[in-house]
Amino acid sequence: MSTETAPQSIAAIKSEQLPIPDHQLHGWTHFLGLYAGEHVAATEFVIGATFVALGAATQDILIGLLVGNVLAILSWTLITAPIAVQTRLSLYTYLHKIAGDSMTNLYNWANVLIFTVISAAMITVSCSAVRLLFGIPAQLQWYPTDGLFVLIVLAVGMIVVVVAMYGFNAVAEFSSICGPWLVVMFTSGALALFPALADSVLGRTQLAGFGDFLAIGDHSIWTGVNSEGEPGIGLWEVIGFAWAANTITHFGLIDMALLRYAKSSLYGLCSGAGMLFGHYIAWIAAGIMGAGTAVLLDSSIVELDPGDVAYRALGLSGYVIVIIAGWTTANANLYRAGLAAQAIFHDYSRQKVTFTVGCVTVAIACFPFVFSQMLPLLTYAGLLVVPVGAIVFAEHQLFPRIGLTRYWATYRRLTHSTPAVASWIAGLAFGFGLNALNVMSFFYLFLPTWFFTMGLYTFLAKRAGAGKKYPVEEAKERELNAAIQNFQAQQALEEGEPVADRTAATKLLQGLAWTCLGLTLLLALNTMFRSPDLATYNAHVAVFYTWSFVFTIAYFASAYWVLRRKKALNVHPAH
Repeated sequence: MSTETAPQSIAAIKSEQLPIPDHQLHGWTHFLGLYAGEHVAATEFVIGATFVALGAATQDILIGLLVGNVLAILSWTLITAPIAVQTRLSLYTYLHKIAGDSMTNLYNWANVLIFTVISAAMITVSCSAVRLLFGIPAQLQWYPTDGLFVLIVLAVGMIVVVVAMYGFNAVAEFSSICGPWLVVMFTSGALALFPALADSVLGRTQLAGFGDFLAIGDHSIWTGVNSEGEPGIGLWEVIGFAWAANTITHFGLIDMALLRYAKSSLYGLCSGAGMLFGHYIAWIAAGIMGAGTAVLLDSSIVELDPGDVAYRALGLSGYVIVIIAGWTTANANLYRAGLAAQAIFHDYSRQKVTFTVGCVTVAIACFPFVFSQMLPLLTYAGLLVVPVGAIVFAEHQLFPRIGLTRYWATYRRLTHSTPAVASWIAGLAFGFGLNALNVMSFFYLFLPTWFFTMGLYTFLAKRAGAGKKYPVEEAKERELNAAIQNFQAQQALEEGEPVADRTAATKLLQGLAWTCLGLTLLLALNTMFRSPDLATYNAHVAVFYTWSFVFTIAYFASAYWVLRRKKALNVHPAH
């Protein structure tokens, strides 16, 4: 590529296919907020209650979730972030570069399937709150048992579809302010219900120490006995699920799309905002809320859905948390499914493809099994894409260390990589075969599958051309990368720096938003620790229900106002 034609040629390439330029990188606080917002969602109600139904023991939950989530953080930091930061490419772009069109199309189909099902589950969760407004009974079968529930799913689902088609950017921006509120509300709901649980187990509403917490947990929450009265899952299963729950994004490398914007691979540690404050705290809090609701309603936790739990724990704010958490998560995943489908049917617009995928999603959402089976769904979805992550990891990290050539398929101008496709298919057969043979807990199947696929792909790629040297093509690759850097440096000068909003009005609104969260948490703490008897508890929890809803409205109003003010300043960035 000559220096005269390089800028024009690079400008013709879609920005998504280029490495992220230095001037678009973000600091670590951006990723803290991103992971906190994405990993505190409606699924936490389902997963937290499922651990209770599966019969995990209290100590296994406290220790196992901590260990498993730390392993997940390390997976992001040591596996996903280094590749993302070194290449500045999304997984889709990198995969196309090393495996060609066939592999990319297969992978897009897998993503359509995964994100459609997850989006459908989140629509069903949102509808579990809306159904309470119409007096519809909880949908506990795998199929809908009430026609009005189907109508609600269709109405709520089509709103999600339309937003994903046309207004996703607004929802994504709004989702960024949901993270802090969701963490506070999950924590507050558990605090508000715990005195009722304590009274049912200990005969008093207050705890004398941590031993009382363990006693309540063992007796009423994580009893070690599942919903069928049999011994439940143990420590290793709890660790395995906490680690495997997000294999799609770390071992499967989907989060290369996020972490390519990171200034350092150490920013993978920012996933801790989602794993520790989100999954760890939220799953424990959701278990407490589910068990507390079951006690108050004299029911079993398997007979409750997220709407029941959230309303009993948080009052009117429970409607808000289930609807918003489900809606924002469903939109994000339906948008991803639409993008993957549009990459397959590229002759059609993203809006049309997203609408078609959305209609299928809404139909699936009518069947409650999609959220009641969330644990195995997430685990099997991870198993579906982990072999792809193994292929990319081998190409990027392993090949240079053992003398093989990275990007060999591109250098050979291949549009179809037989080693990549064969390794993925073999990896799926290997992983699901182990599951069929019941060799090990399915929570850990991703590990042997990852290593098997990586080894097989390395062997096949070496035979297909990765073992050769391509000095001319590598020189052209370096030349192209240098030209792209120069082009992006010029872009940075033209775009200018974003304008920060430091006005007094914005700071006042930010202060109001954080004050609302602080007051909500204080009311929950007051209910938990200053309720010496049931009469006082009932009075305190009533105040909490009322004012937490008021503070919720005030928080979202002020936080969204801040967002709009900041965006208005950067419509035309200063040069």
